[in-house]
Amino acid sequence: MKDFRKKLIEWLFEHSQHIYTQWFKHHKPWGIYRNELLSYPEHSFGRHLGSFLQNNNFELIAKVERHDAYHTLTGYGTKVEDEIALQCLCFGNGKRSPYLYGAMILGVAILPEYYVYYHKSYTIGKNANPFHQFDYKQLLYIDINDLRQAIFSEKQRQQLSFHTDDRIKTCSVKSMNLYASTS
Repeated sequence: MKDFRKKLIEWLFEHSQHIYTQWFKHHKPWGIYRNELLSYPEHSFGRHLGSFLQNNNFELIAKVERHDAYHTLTGYGTKVEDEIALQCLCFGNGKRSPYLYGAMILGVAILPEYYVYYHKSYTIGKNANPFHQFDYKQLLYIDINDLRQAIFSEKQRQQLSFHTDDRIKTCSVKSMNLYASTS
């Protein structure tokens, strides 16, 4: 049953994204692609964003590039429950948008077993320095560790668990008892 509920949310995300960008996003797209980001300096935010995109076989989505920047900054994955938790973190940090409200309300209603994870994410966002409003395109050359240190406390960075692999630093959210249930 949980798999069906996750698939339902994925379907809703996929089908609402185009409508949302068309009706609510009126700014100019970044015009930057994954391969260009991968050529940025090793410790730059842009390089890490490129690595996130490559690891997930994504390209930036025009007009909502900031969303993947949030993934890169925070380490949240792309599973349905992680996407909802990321929205909760951003809400805690002060972000407000129709899409965020919809994702949070539907996510909590359809996948309530992750409530503890969502609430902890909200708390991290609420206690972090504001980051939801940044112009991330202007931060692509900034050292990612400096950026994270400016936003998150040491305790928050430990909760978000940034780790390295052989090619480039990547990150993922620790499950450290964040999920109420994982099955």
